[in-house]
Amino acid sequence: MSDERLPHGWEKRVSRSSGTPYYLNIFTKESQWDLPTKPAAAPEAGGPAQIQCSHILVKHKDSRRPSSWREEKINRTKEEALDLLKGFRDRIVKGQNSFAELAAKYSDCSSAKRGGDLGPFTRGAMQKPFEDAGFSLKVGEMSDPVWTDSGVHIILRTA
Repeated sequence: MSDERLPHGWEKRVSRSSGTPYYLNIFTKESQWDLPTKPAAAPEAGGPAQIQCSHILVKHKDSRRPSSWREEKINRTKEEALDLLKGFRDRIVKGQNSFAELAAKYSDCSSAKRGGDLGPFTRGAMQKPFEDAGFSLKVGEMSDPVWTDSGVHIILRTA
């Protein structure tokens, strides 16, 4: 492990859930699975320091941890997960269900018990694609599907 020469500002860590190595930017606390090739960047200027979002996560068989509070072993494909999520998003957009209602019933994240609410977070606290999507939304805006190592999400920025 220590033979690797990392660019300045990066640390190699090991995921507690999967035992997989990942890399941490010591300045921003952002993490990534891929070996960094450039020195760690300082946080981007501008924008809010902290946001709050809710999300609905649909896991698939290739998710980092293909199990949840809803299902011990998740066998659906990525395409099936995306189709489910698109259906949830359509129901929300059409006013058939609230975001929190669907999150509470169908999200594969433990945040389901809070209607998908993740609470406030800063940059570096979430997986990069999730963070980028969340910070790009306006308050009250909902994302298109966002893929992370956990599965596929729709994100609602709440604050």
